[in-house]
Amino acid sequence: MALGGRGRGVGDGRRGPRLPRVVARRGAAVRRERAMVPEAEFRSYYGRPVLKPPVWHEPHMPTYLYLGGVSGVSSAMAVMARLTGHDRLARTAGVAAAAGASLGAALLSAELGRPERFLNMFRVFKLSSPMSVGSWLLAVQGGLSAAALAGDLAGDLAGDLPGGLPGELGGGLTGVLPVAGDAALLATGLTGPLTATYTAVLVADTAVPAWHEAYRELPFLFAGSAMAAAGAVAMLGTPRAQAGPARAVAALGAATETVAGEVLERRLGFVGEPYRKGRAGRLMRAARVLTAGGGLLAVVAGRSRALTALAGIALTAGSLCTRFGILEAGRASAADPKYTVVPQRRRLDARADAVPKDA
Repeated sequence: MALGGRGRGVGDGRRGPRLPRVVARRGAAVRRERAMVPEAEFRSYYGRPVLKPPVWHEPHMPTYLYLGGVSGVSSAMAVMARLTGHDRLARTAGVAAAAGASLGAALLSAELGRPERFLNMFRVFKLSSPMSVGSWLLAVQGGLSAAALAGDLAGDLAGDLPGGLPGELGGGLTGVLPVAGDAALLATGLTGPLTATYTAVLVADTAVPAWHEAYRELPFLFAGSAMAAAGAVAMLGTPRAQAGPARAVAALGAATETVAGEVLERRLGFVGEPYRKGRAGRLMRAARVLTAGGGLLAVVAGRSRALTALAGIALTAGSLCTRFGILEAGRASAADPKYTVVPQRRRLDARADAVPKDA
């Protein structure tokens, strides 16, 4: 009975044939598990992204990045124009620097939701925090560029008043303010370039893959874009006969931005896909065409007012597209876990391969 019944005896005719099926099912399960392993690289718990996507809003943040670049390069351009005797260009660049810093601060306050949050940035100063350094830098740049513009306009305002301003008041406007304005203008020669490039450090100092991995090229990309944009503004606001340096700055900036963008996408490789796909890809391609075309037009823009207008509009549009495209690429790379997980595993594999076998 023990051998021929339904017990667990080895002679059970029913038990024997079942073993191959069990083994087959287990083998299929193992194969399914192995097939699922590569897919796990691109997934996260509950389908949520590994990183929180940037919460920066449009058009506030990209426009703020654009205005900060315009303000910074315009300040440096105003200094060089004043030192070389291009007073009309210096005036235009000074107005652009002050307006860019003021409007940029307003957009940053709007981005933060409540204006007092921007003021709270000034309670401390931390060199280790790009946001803290950037807030102070923007405030200093705004104050200095406004003081430089006020000093530049002081003499004109005093002379335009009926009969001038007698006594100490008139002497103050025509004497002290221009001197203080010149000192402030020279100081913006230092804060201006920092203002134009610190935003690149700000976005690169995050965990967003498309930004963090591009920390080498983003400063050059932002600087070139800022030069192209500031040169475009100065071209449009200065008589053609005196706008030669502005056209040179615009053309140089367009070339720098184009080269930096190409190097960025080639070096990042797999992580640089968000710059080439989707909405970000369309924006970056449009920026490349507009910037390159505007730079070429800037070289010959001195021949006619129409060419100047076309070059200025193309460079401005290209700079804005660059800022919007970079923001969108960061969002796309943060939303897809593969841009976070795959580079991490590749780095771990590279470290493991670098360890000697006998270690």
